[in-house]
Amino acid sequence: MLTARSSLWPRLPLLRRCSTTSVGQQKEAAEALHDPLQVAALKEQCILVDEKDKAIGAASKADCHRVHAETGEVKLHRAFSVFLFNSKGEMLVQRRSVHKITFPDTYTNACCSHPLHDIKEEREESNARGIRKAAQRRLNYELGIPIEEIQPENFHYLTRIHYANKGDGVWGEHEIDYILFLQKDVTLKPNSNEVSEVRFLKRDEIDNAVSQFSAPMTPWFALILRHRLKQWWDNLHRLKQFEDLHNIQRF
Repeated sequence: MLTARSSLWPRLPLLRRCSTTSVGQQKEAAEALHDPLQVAALKEQCILVDEKDKAIGAASKADCHRVHAETGEVKLHRAFSVFLFNSKGEMLVQRRSVHKITFPDTYTNACCSHPLHDIKEEREESNARGIRKAAQRRLNYELGIPIEEIQPENFHYLTRIHYANKGDGVWGEHEIDYILFLQKDVTLKPNSNEVSEVRFLKRDEIDNAVSQFSAPMTPWFALILRHRLKQWWDNLHRLKQFEDLHNIQRF
């Protein structure tokens, strides 16, 4: 198990406030305080969508997560959340690294990320093929799971969830989030720049485990846990009945 560098925690509010500046030179100086790999990732191009999940363009990850200073709005974009279970039915939970610029040092599900507009195959919409390919890529990058262990067809696509959260008022979320379930024993080698801790939780221990987390949960994980996750978890081998591929869930 990897452990977060808790000594950085007191500096996080300062670093996050610095990143809001609108003056070019100050912004560059502030970004220099962040991890260079995470800063580079902010340039990745996400897929902008409307409320019906129709692709309408592209914008950088930074633009898609920055809370507008005047309106408080965040650009709506496409994302996915992977819930990974081992053969015993235990769910993997990760703690995001303190290096993360958005929602650092928070607990969340196995992998949460975005299909990228610049990767043609990740724009493919039929049977959520692009989402599945993006999930395969990110599970390999974040958790070190070998590509050959997680093929696109291994993911069970359940539904989409539309949610928004203003985060700390600087970085927030506004996503059409594709929910993917994966039950498989896999090889893990977490990327410490992305993940500081991984653990498997049993279904009957989830409430107690969450109550004892030493850091907050991401808003999307908390939302899904509150509204749907336990029911889905109780039916890992009967998930077909819970598929809703035509409607977008809004809580």
